[in-house]
Amino acid sequence: MNHQDLINACRKDWDAYTKHAFVRQLAKGTLAQPCFLHYLKQDFLFLKQYARAYALAIYKARTIADMRKALPSVHALLDTEIGHHISYCAKWGLSEADLEAEDEDFGTVAYTRYVLDAGMQGDIVDLYAALAPCSLGYAEIGRNLCHDAKTNRANNPFESWIALYGGNEFQQSVQQTTEHIDALLADIDKDSRRGQELITVFRTATRMEIAFWQQGLDITSAE
Repeated sequence: MNHQDLINACRKDWDAYTKHAFVRQLAKGTLAQPCFLHYLKQDFLFLKQYARAYALAIYKARTIADMRKALPSVHALLDTEIGHHISYCAKWGLSEADLEAEDEDFGTVAYTRYVLDAGMQGDIVDLYAALAPCSLGYAEIGRNLCHDAKTNRANNPFESWIALYGGNEFQQSVQQTTEHIDALLADIDKDSRRGQELITVFRTATRMEIAFWQQGLDITSAE
């Protein structure tokens, strides 16, 4: 079993996530700025919990090697992705303290606590199955947007987001994470009870990614 088996097992949900209207509008540069700003605020809060989840992966690891493999993701989250969000939101006069004080939407709470709960109740493989849709999905989205001729790269207000997730640094970081996930899954039969449990965890987290995009789009109708 490997990460592609997880994706293939929930292909409909995966496509709804990676090809969501939020992503399509972002690629065209037509996404309403209030939607994107709301997403950035919530994603800041999400990434804060996501970093905690990768720290949990260190705690759950049974070997020094597995501990080391989780550490680069913690650094990448704290030093690169969250920093990008803080810099981007500064354009709207929002400081790091403002972002920290933002209330979490229900979708943000549900998703992040599900990931942490999957890790607390299960083992390190359960945790990585819950973590995987975010990193694997954003890497796929970033690659797709960077290589799709239809993506508006000129005068797109969201170009820095596209460049971040399609860029070599993020792509290489996710590749390392993917190799680790595949190593953890290698001895598990996808058709076994254990394999199906992990697919369920992965599918649930993928559906929560869909809901996370949607809550960004819904902000304009709620105001």
